[in-house]
Formats: sequence, structure tokens, C-alpha cells
Amino acid sequence: MKATNNYEETLHSLDQQLRVQENFDIVKRQLFVDKVRFTFYFVDGFIKDEVIEKMMEFFLKTKVQDALVQLSSKEFADSFIPYVEVEVQKDISALITSVLSGSLLLMVEGIEEGIIIDVRTYPTRGMSEPEDDKVLRGSRDGFVETLIFNTALIRRRIRDIDLRMEYHSVGKASKSDLVLCYMEHKVDKEALAMIQKRLAEIDVEALTMAHESLSEALVKNAWYNPFPKVRYTERPDTAASNILEGKILLLLDNSPSALILPTHFFDFVQEAQDYYLPPCTGVYLRCIRILVFLVTLLITPLWYYINSNPDLAPSFLQFTLIPDTMSVPILIQFLLLEFGIDALKLASLNTPSSLNSSFSIIGALILGDFAVNAGWFAPEVILYMAFVALANFTQPSYELGYAIKFMRVMLLIMIGLFPRYGLFFGILFLLFILYSNKTITKTSYLYPLIPFNAHDFKMIFIRKKLRSDRSLYKK
Repeated sequence: MKATNNYEETLHSLDQQLRVQENFDIVKRQLFVDKVRFTFYFVDGFIKDEVIEKMMEFFLKTKVQDALVQLSSKEFADSFIPYVEVEVQKDISALITSVLSGSLLLMVEGIEEGIIIDVRTYPTRGMSEPEDDKVLRGSRDGFVETLIFNTALIRRRIRDIDLRMEYHSVGKASKSDLVLCYMEHKVDKEALAMIQKRLAEIDVEALTMAHESLSEALVKNAWYNPFPKVRYTERPDTAASNILEGKILLLLDNSPSALILPTHFFDFVQEAQDYYLPPCTGVYLRCIRILVFLVTLLITPLWYYINSNPDLAPSFLQFTLIPDTMSVPILIQFLLLEFGIDALKLASLNTPSSLNSSFSIIGALILGDFAVNAGWFAPEVILYMAFVALANFTQPSYELGYAIKFMRVMLLIMIGLFPRYGLFFGILFLLFILYSNKTITKTSYLYPLIPFNAHDFKMIFIRKKLRSDRSLYKK
């Protein structure tokens, strides 16, 4: 529906669709300026009161009656609206969406189109460093729930004319604001076109769970494959670095996370901490992270396999064997502890922050000590699961952490079902899951290992030193 020359009819249509009489927070304000009616529509709490007051004061001092006859709506806005972001729109649905998004709508008697003035301001928290992705040195700011602040944090770091901030609206009811960020001369054009097409095809009522809802609608994934195909970050420096590497970033209003695409498996071994320390230290930390990642996956299945097949245990691992006299089978012990650790995490999340740390530590110590003394669990099982629980914090991706957990549980169950060959069956299934997985661009999830790229594979383990163009220093 379009706005018409009939001023009363247009206002009636806006009143009906915005339900001005029923919604207390949607405000309609009329002002007579030089005997001409100005009608304002806005959502209470979304606009800057001081700016609106100054704008109204400016209007009351102007003579607009003669100008309405001579000027078009665009010329009127350019001449009489003293603000930075102003747009003229005729479509009623677009005008209503702008009001509900927080903008101010001005309808002037004698002008057919509506004038949208972006004077919105959103409640926001401080841009402090993310809790789960801290660094010893480096930036202490982080993304917040306000989209325009997040785009500004990236613009502050990348002052290049090739940086693109492409706007999209997703959700029939929510009409969530989404921004696609990329470097025009570095991005994969085919990947960009694919993501743009999928965004246009998303047909949902609302992105109720922010980036998680967006990734589920955007990325196709088999239900049995737990490995994440997207990567999240709340750090503007990490986001800017990925954009400069040719990645595509999705920023969503009401979410403090940025979604990075496309994502490969080995992208998760990198952290911002590696780049805020000298190259030698960064390489060491990255190698430790990769080693701990492998140990976290295999330590409990390997130990269980050796204890299930004592004749296969090498001499230097004989000391790890325990007598099979436990009242609770070892497999059940491992499964109970795997689920128990998650139960403690959930309990910790719902515990007041002042008691959080003490609850987690005391609860784990008391329960573990009681279980060993009562003969439910072997001390070795407690030791290995404690290591696994701590090692999960060496990488910040919760999605990858749970993917590894599911694969570890799968290996344990396979060994329990097939003591002799279960470990090998489980590893083959794990490799199949990884190999069959594809990124959003249908490329291999295991790149640069499959297909093999020597240079990119080397960069997984090595943090390269930043080098400037030495030709500038030649005399």
C-alpha cells in the first residue's frame, strides 16, 4: 500500500496498522507549523528526546507553507530537516517497519511521502572484553547487542574503501537487521553470491535465538554431524582479521557475536592470544592447543581400550592397568562422569555469581571423593575425566567442544560393544564424519589437509611474523 495525497487517509492507515490507541509505547504527536500539520510517529524509548525537541523548536521558527507548493518531498526534506540521516519513503509497510525499528516518521500535510528520520538510540551495555575470549594483551573492547556500534568497531580497524557493509532484513515478523561484512577485492565472489542468495531465501517468522537461528536457517547440516560449520567471535579485532583474510562476516542486531563464514575444521585452532604474543610463544601455544585437543579426544578411549585388552598393552603402559574388580563397569563410570560434568556445568550456570566458583569446586571435590571411597569409581577414571574437563577450556568454541565430547562418548561405546576392534571402528566413523562434512560453500571441511595445500597446512601450526615492505627502507 502506498501513501496518497489524502493526508487524513494516510494518517488513518498508519494509526490502524500501528495500533496507536492500543500500544502505549507507540506515540503519535501532532505539531502545527505555520498552519501546516506535522505528525510524528515513534516508539517511546527508541528516540533521542533532546534531538527531537531541538528539531521541533527549529520547525516552529520556519515558514513552510509557501515551500510546500514549490518543493518536492525530497527537496523539502533537504531544505527543512536539520538532521544527518533522512530518507523519503512512500510505501506504507516500509514506513511502519522504520517506526518499529526505532526511527522517527514525519508526515507533513501537503506532502504525499513520509519522511524517515533516523534519531533512534537503543539501550546498550558497555563494550567490555568478552568473558570467554580474553587475552593477556590487546584490545579490551567487545561486540554488544547494538548493530551500529558493532559495525563502527570494525570500521575503526579497517579504514579501507573496499570494506563493504551490506544491509539485509530477515524474518517476516521480527524483520531483524543483518549486515554482511567483507572486503570486495579479497572475498570469494562465488561464496558471497551463495550466502546472499540463501539470505534472500530465508523464510522464517523471526530469528528468536539470534545467530543460532540464523546459522540453522543458513547452513544445511546433517543431524548426526555435530561438528560446527560456523565460527563465532565477540572480539572486533578477531572479526576484522578474518575480514582481511577474505572471510565473510555476519552481524545481527540484538546479538553480541559475529558469525564467520566459510569455516573449516582447522580454523578453530587459532586464537587471538596467539597474535598478541611473540611468534615463538604464539607457535608454542598453538601447538599445545592442538596437542591437548587430540589428547582430550583420545585419552579416555585409549585407556579404556588398553584395560579391555590387557594383552595388547605395551610394557611401558602396564602401570595404567587396573584390576577388573570394580562394582560399576568402567564404561558406565565414564558415561556417568561425562554426563555428571555437564550436570555440574548446568548447575553452575544457574548458581548466583557470588557462589559460582565455590559451588563448582566444592561440588566436584566432594562428589569425586565420595564416589571413590564408596567404590563407585576408580581413582584413575576420576583423574582422566578431570583432565578432560579442564582441557575443554583450552579452546573457546563450545560447539566444537561438544562435538569432541560426542565423538569421545561414541568411541567409548564402540569399545564397550566391540572390545577388540571398537576403537578402530570408532576412529573410522569419526574420519568419515569429518571427511563427509562440507562447508557452506560445499568445499572440504578438512582443508588444507584435504585437498592438501602445503603452505596453508604449515600455517595451521606456525604463527607467521608480520613483515613490512622492506623496499621502503632501501636508500
